[in-house]
Amino acid sequence: MNRNQVLPQVELSAEPSALKRVDFCAPQSYVGSGFLSMSDMPRLAEEASTVNPADGFNWSVRTYFEDSPGSEPHQILELGLKGRLHLVCQRCLQDCAVDLDENRRFILVLTDSEADEYPLEDEEQEPLVVNQHFNLLETIEDEVLLSLPLIPKHPDGFCEPHASTFGDEVDEELSNERENPFNILKNMKKN
Repeated sequence: MNRNQVLPQVELSAEPSALKRVDFCAPQSYVGSGFLSMSDMPRLAEEASTVNPADGFNWSVRTYFEDSPGSEPHQILELGLKGRLHLVCQRCLQDCAVDLDENRRFILVLTDSEADEYPLEDEEQEPLVVNQHFNLLETIEDEVLLSLPLIPKHPDGFCEPHASTFGDEVDEELSNERENPFNILKNMKKN
């Protein structure tokens, strides 16, 4: 590739179906943004506790070529995600709105072996294997799924821990057992 060559910039369509086939192997750069609802991302919708019409994610994509000393320029993809979905709070077991605002940076490579050779220490960007029929919609959904909290919960002080379903008598027995863990041994000795 000629380093002085000016590459055309292509505007990505915001339609989800158009994001399923993007040619990242073409000598051009891309820019685009849009909104994806939960219905556009079925794997993410399965994770949601409820789906509100306003839930979804604004996305933005920009690709460009970055010079690399001693080799051909590398194509870089910057992905921005901002949105909301509802998950189950693990503290009170009620609906909890989770807001995400993520920015990712990928270096685009053509083969799995190139991706395997990429240094693991680079936390700024990670390799992404692309082709002429790259599914950008799936990658956006993957990144949202990877950004979800492991244990979703409301902010501190917003909810109370889930109450026991056994009643006060069982709670009292459990608290007595916690006071003296050797009661079981004591009863075994008597028998």
